This record gives sequence, structure tokens and C-alpha cells, in this order.
Amino acid sequence: MTAHPNVPPKTTLRLAEILAALSKALDMTEGQPAGHCVRCCYIGVRIGQQIGLAPTVLGDLYYTLLLKDLGCSSNAARICELYLTDDLSFKRNFKEIDDSLAHILRFILQQTGLKAGLAERFRALVHIVCNGGKIAQELIETRCQRGAVIARKMRFSETVAAGIHSLDEHFDGGGRPNGLTGEAIPLFSRIALLAQVSDVFLRIGGLEAALGELKARAGIWFDPALVAAFEALTGDPDFAAALREDDLSDLVLTLEPGEDRRDVDEDYLDDIAEAFAEVVDSKSPYTSGHSERVALFTDMIAEAMDYTPAQRRRLRRAALLHDIGKLGVSNAILDKPGKLDDDEFAVIRQHPVHSEAILSQITAFAELAAIGGRHHERLDGRGYPYGLSAADISMDTRIVTVADIFDALTADRPYRPAMPLSRALAILDADIGTAVDGDCVAALKQALARLESVSVAA
Repeated sequence: MTAHPNVPPKTTLRLAEILAALSKALDMTEGQPAGHCVRCCYIGVRIGQQIGLAPTVLGDLYYTLLLKDLGCSSNAARICELYLTDDLSFKRNFKEIDDSLAHILRFILQQTGLKAGLAERFRALVHIVCNGGKIAQELIETRCQRGAVIARKMRFSETVAAGIHSLDEHFDGGGRPNGLTGEAIPLFSRIALLAQVSDVFLRIGGLEAALGELKARAGIWFDPALVAAFEALTGDPDFAAALREDDLSDLVLTLEPGEDRRDVDEDYLDDIAEAFAEVVDSKSPYTSGHSERVALFTDMIAEAMDYTPAQRRRLRRAALLHDIGKLGVSNAILDKPGKLDDDEFAVIRQHPVHSEAILSQITAFAELAAIGGRHHERLDGRGYPYGLSAADISMDTRIVTVADIFDALTADRPYRPAMPLSRALAILDADIGTAVDGDCVAALKQALARLESVSVAA
């Protein structure tokens, strides 16, 4: 029953390359075009250079900018629940307004419950208008706290964690979550917010529009000194030319301060995979812990199939990251209690494509990309997104597929409660040869029986 590939030779893994690629998953959950965080990194680091930050400081700023949206998935479900809307378009459009009361009220009216019944929409609007401050505090606090926690798990300094935590603070004290003012706001947060807003308006109207927006909010949202630094940079033809490019990934990799270049060993790679699995699972209350459990079941199956420790470790990473493409799916679909319509299911069918696209950009994870892209394929060719036949589905992918299905069956979902283990295993048995691999199901049963015997003995 042994079937596993060769382990690739050890190579030097560069942290900047890994996080620049993974940041594109954060772009998706914020409703931003791929490369938004990378572009913010370019803008923010150039500002840091313009104001004379030391190379060691620029190193921490670099990673703060790439990871500024680490906590962004954690409020997606709540946004859908409160506003009865698509969280991705809500987040994207919200970044394009200022915080004037008139604009916020117009935005709420335009975004809330457009597909809901009249009475339901009216109730939602009344609740939002009456509790607007409390709701905003809750959403931003959740995002900021979770982002800082995940940054610490990824071994970043408190300076980086604080920069992510205070991203939504405004220079005049009108921001959240703590209402900090002026230079009490961490410098990295001030730079990151300016970089974020400038990139949004660069996409809308170009460099002139971005500068106009920053100057209009100088002293309100933004540190005037940083706005002045951005304005000075607009006179640099190289800066202006870079911002006209669609993809700044290669350029941003050259901006990583050489004195602070960080490489990644196997243990650190595990931490990164676990951290981004937490980002994915934070998106929906129904997927909390899903990636971690799929990784556990994957490892149990692989062990029963005589995979070596090194091969199991690699496969665990694939399991942790298999659903990273779900960050590009609205919670209005992920958490829908009823049956998905054809358009909604078409969106769901694309999440493996997104997973594969993101993972394939990372040298360290490229070999795992196919697993992310194919874990919903079936042996009979009726799976998605590619409709592959059994000959094109590797044993690694078959293992993760069984682990994924088993966890989905034994966990609560918006449309049904969790199933007993016996029923879940019966469903897998019925799908052997059509949807799933019999050897993988047998290995899962073997691992569960071993676990049960240990529990009884204890």
C-alpha cells in the first residue's frame, strides 16, 4: 500500500518570496486585485527610504506591509451577517470612500441587503445606523487583533505585530481600534495605511488622484510628513513608472534589505503554513479548524500508508494550504444555509484554481500546488475544477481528498449538523472507486482504529 514520490532536494528558501506570493491570498479576501499588498510594500518601503529609515528598520517595515491584511479574513462572516451582502465587494468598495458621515450613510444604503426582502433589509439598516460605532469597533478590533496574533505566530517582532494591529488608526485620533493620535500611532501603521489608500486610488485614477486623496486627508487620516514624502517620490520617474506596472513582485523582492534578508528552514516553513491555514479557517465559523484537522487526518492516512516522516511533513503542508483559494469566495456563499444556485457553485468550483495559482508561485510550495488544485477531483472524472480521470490524480492528492471529505462530513456545516463517524465512513465506502481511493479509505480506518485502541488503553 506504499505509494509516495521522491522528496525534492533541500534548497535555500527565501521568506520574502514566500510571503509576497501568499500575500496575494490576502488580496483576494479584501476584494483587491492580485498584487495589492505587494504594491503597498513597494510604496511603503520607498517612503521609508525617503524619510531615512535604517536598513534594519526597513526590514521589519517590509514584512509589515506584505502582511498588513493578515487578520482580514476574521471579520468576513460578520460583515455578511450584519450587512446582508457580499463581504468581498463590501470591503473593496469601502476602501474607496472617506469617513465623512454622508459618504458612510450613502455607502451603507447602497451595500446593505440588496438581495434581501424589504423587511429584512429595513431591520438590518436600522440596526446598523443605531449601532454604527459599536459595529465598526467590533469589525476592526477583530481584524487587528487576529492579524497581530498571527504575525507573532510567524515569528515576527512586536514592532511588526503592532504595525498590523494599528493599521486602521487615523492621525487625528478618529481611527480604530484604540483611537491613537499622531506619533502615538506606530510608524509602520502610519506608512501602511497611506500605502494602502494610495494604491486603491492609483488603481482608480492614477498617481495624480492618489496624491490628491492623500493631501486631502493629511492631518486627518495621514501623517503630513509621510504625505510630503509620497509627494516628493512622485517626482521620481522610476517610482512613477513602477506604479504603472501590473506586477511588482520581482521589483519588491529586490527591495528586501540585504542586511535583513531572511531565509526559511523546515520548521519555519511549517509555522508559515500553519499561520496561513489559520487565516483561511478564520473566514467562516463553519471552517474553524478545518485545515488543521485535514492536516491531521492526512498525516494519519500517510503514516498508515508507510510514508516517511519527511514525506508526511510535506503532505501536511499541502493539507494545511489546500483551501487557501477559499479566501477569494464570499461568505455569502461559504456560509449559505441552503442549496447553492448554479452561479454560486461556479464560484465555489474556482477555489481550487486559486489555491493552485497561489501555491505554484512559491518555490517551496510549487510541488504542493497540484494538490491544492485537485483535491475536489474524483476518480470517475466527475470532480472539479478540471474533471480529471483517475490516472491524473496522484496518491498524495487522493489522501488529502479523503481527509478533506472525512472532516467535512464529521464537522458542522451551514446546511447540516456533523455526522457520526460510522455514517461518514459508510459514505466514503460507498464512494470507493468513483470519488475516492479505496486504499486511502482503508488507511484512514486503520488509523482511526489504532487511535481508538490507544484511547481505550489509556
